[in-house]
Amino acid sequence: MITIIMAEDHQMLIDGVQSFFEYSDEVSFIATANDGEELVKLVDLKKPKLVLTDIRMPRMDGIEATKIIKKKHPYIHVLAMTMFDQPDAIKQMLDAGATGYILKNSGIKMLSKAIESVANGETFFDPNMAFNFMNSYIDDNVNIGKTNKIILSNREKEILNLIANGKTSKNIADILFIAKSTVDTHRKNMIRKLELSSGNELIKYAIDKKYDF
Repeated sequence: MITIIMAEDHQMLIDGVQSFFEYSDEVSFIATANDGEELVKLVDLKKPKLVLTDIRMPRMDGIEATKIIKKKHPYIHVLAMTMFDQPDAIKQMLDAGATGYILKNSGIKMLSKAIESVANGETFFDPNMAFNFMNSYIDDNVNIGKTNKIILSNREKEILNLIANGKTSKNIADILFIAKSTVDTHRKNMIRKLELSSGNELIKYAIDKKYDF
């Protein structure tokens, strides 16, 4: 079950989205907020798997709220839903920690696909957006490690972040709702990609790079 907290200052839009997913067996809206401050408080309290947030909201915008949420809860996924398709707005949300971006004028089925993708640790960008910009931005920001040739997947970076925060493979599996064996496989792949020699070196690398991914 994908648990979601939605933040949007237009209640009618919240009601419409919730109505569509009301009888879903895969998605559950556990809370809603009309501003960024309320969103941050609800996330602290309920800890959803995914946050669906607008960018422009009163009291605190979605960009600042996303920064706070990702700093405190790096395992929570953030999907931006907005009218803004300008490169600056996109870049600010991605820099804040969002891994998905969908426009409000997209269909509800597109939103459903976006939620599923982002909740599974994948990226999702609305096909109506400027993909030349998005591809350039992603290429510039997914490369971490010793050289630009080292590319970790979004799931690997997510696990690396949790390792940096002292989480064991069992902890990470519980947080991400995946098998421990899957986490162990990701660890081995990262050790290979980063040309490290042991799990202890991976932990040290994760701590050293904690604020770089």
